[in-house]
Amino acid sequence: MLRKMYDWVFSLARHRHATKSLAAISFAESSFFPIPPDVMLAPMVLARPDRAYFYATVCTIASVLGGLLGYAIGHFLEPVGMSLLALMGKADSFETSKELFQQHGAWVILIKGLTPIPYKLITIAAGIFSFSLPLFIVLSVITRGARFFLVAFVLKTFGPAMLEVIEKRLAFWTILFVVVLVGAIVAVRFI
Repeated sequence: MLRKMYDWVFSLARHRHATKSLAAISFAESSFFPIPPDVMLAPMVLARPDRAYFYATVCTIASVLGGLLGYAIGHFLEPVGMSLLALMGKADSFETSKELFQQHGAWVILIKGLTPIPYKLITIAAGIFSFSLPLFIVLSVITRGARFFLVAFVLKTFGPAMLEVIEKRLAFWTILFVVVLVGAIVAVRFI
C-alpha cells in the first residue's frame, strides 16, 4: 500500500496541477501523510530547473503550515496525537521524547527537521509537550527551508547524479550542516 501511495505522489509531479499537489503533499506530510514531498520536488526541479527555488518555497511554506496542524493535533487533541504516534511506532518512547524536548527542544526540531525522520513526529510531539509556538514556527521555517532549498539547489546545479550521492550519505550531510549551524551561532554570539 505504501508503494502505491509513493507511486501516486510521484505521478502527481507530471500533472498539470503539480504545484498545487506539491503544496498539498508538503502540508499533509508535516502532520499525517507518510510520503515526503521530496518525491514530487525532485522530478519537478529536474523538469524545470528554472523554477527550482519557487518549488522549494512552495514546499517550505506548505510544510510549515502543515506543521502547525501537527502542532495543533498534539496540543489540542492529545489523544489523537498519541494515536498517530502509536501508529508510527513512537508512542512507547514518549517519556524519553518528553525529556529530550524539555532539555533540547530547539535542537530536536532543527536536526530532525532536516533528516528523513518523519517531520510529523516532531510537529505532533512539539504540540503535546507545549513547545513555544513562535520558536516552533521559526525553527520549522529554518529547518524545512534548508532541506527543500538544498534539494532544489543540488538538483538544479548538479542534476540527478548528485542527489544519489546525498541520499547515500544523508547522515554525513546532516551532521555537517549541524556543525556549520552551531559554528555560525557560536561565531555570532562571541563576535
